[in-house]
Amino acid sequence: MNGPPRAFGEKNPGKFKSWIEAYIHHQRYTESPKQFHFWTAVSTICGALRRKVWIDQRQFQWTPNMYILLVGPPGVAAKSTTMRTGISMLEAVEGVQFGPSSGTWQAVLQTFQAAQQTLELPGVAEPQSMSCLTIAAGELGTFFRPDDKEFVDLLTAMWDGQRENFIRRTMSGGEVKIASPWLNLIACTTPSWLEDNFREVLIGGGLTSRIVFVYGDKKEQYIAYPSQMITDDGYKNEKLGLQYDLQTIGALAGEYKLDADAMDWGSEWYVRMQKAGVPQHLASGRFDGYLMRKQTHVHKLAMVFAAARRNDLIITKIDLQEAVKAIEDLEPNMIQVFGSVGVSQSAKQNSTVLTLLKNHRTITNTQLWRLCYKTLSMKDYKDALEAAHAAGYITKTPTADGKDVELRYSGAKK
Repeated sequence: MNGPPRAFGEKNPGKFKSWIEAYIHHQRYTESPKQFHFWTAVSTICGALRRKVWIDQRQFQWTPNMYILLVGPPGVAAKSTTMRTGISMLEAVEGVQFGPSSGTWQAVLQTFQAAQQTLELPGVAEPQSMSCLTIAAGELGTFFRPDDKEFVDLLTAMWDGQRENFIRRTMSGGEVKIASPWLNLIACTTPSWLEDNFREVLIGGGLTSRIVFVYGDKKEQYIAYPSQMITDDGYKNEKLGLQYDLQTIGALAGEYKLDADAMDWGSEWYVRMQKAGVPQHLASGRFDGYLMRKQTHVHKLAMVFAAARRNDLIITKIDLQEAVKAIEDLEPNMIQVFGSVGVSQSAKQNSTVLTLLKNHRTITNTQLWRLCYKTLSMKDYKDALEAAHAAGYITKTPTADGKDVELRYSGAKK
């Protein structure tokens, strides 16, 4: 490990080796999936770092901002509560500024203008002007409308963390100029909201390829009364240590550089990824834009890992390897997130029937039809059932009395 390890709190320095690991441990008395805590911690560190650090590629820079979307059914994974825990720590970091969690793209531009700062950065001759914002939206729908093209285009442009000024002419004829805009975004939503609001044209490129989708539909554990478990002073000291160390992370500034091992491994991984082509589970074409930007996602996250562990500005091979793993761990669930976005009505009906079959595991045809007849026509029901059978998701067996058919969910055929 290069550089001094991260120190946690003045009273207990060096207790933890990673801010992210310590943060997840601190959330051990919650029910939310660990993935939600992990990516909340990532967004929190991104917000602390801002555009004061970067990886220089001469023609462009990678900066540590990410668009993270926590996706899960309502009331199951405590998405908003999980997100607010990390953001509340970020609010105490000096210099961090927040954008509106609801409103319009014009309001976002105004907040960017108000957030402009001029900073002296190590290794840079002239003071640099920049406008850095973190936006945390408990409900994505209150912040953003996917049918608002101006808003979509704005968010798409801000993800790059461009060094140049951003200029936009308004309807009133005025000109909005923002110095080196940088946006870090974390938000929460449900699969049904995505289904109702995301058009097929948004999937596969543009904005969605810049978003890290984190899906969770199960509680990590069951805790009725967290207050009965959070009783010791050690838990309070953990929070103080995390807040203290986040301030240290927020003070980092300058160019991140890959060490020799990281550069060699990153080069080999990139060539291997390009030659391997599209992974089988992402072969639908919907994820082509994401795959094009995967290297960028990885290096943004590698900076976060480095900042979570050390005070120097060096990215190691381990930082890169773990960033690749964290990104790739999300890929199988990307299909789950977009499963109902932009699909036909018949496909949605098939999904309704298949979900019932999966939840019941074994059910008779009559019982299943009784669950569906208020929402599906007989023809749609029969078509969905035949589709599930043809795909190998279910088996059909006559009941013992021969008067019905037993349907057994068996999963997809290999």
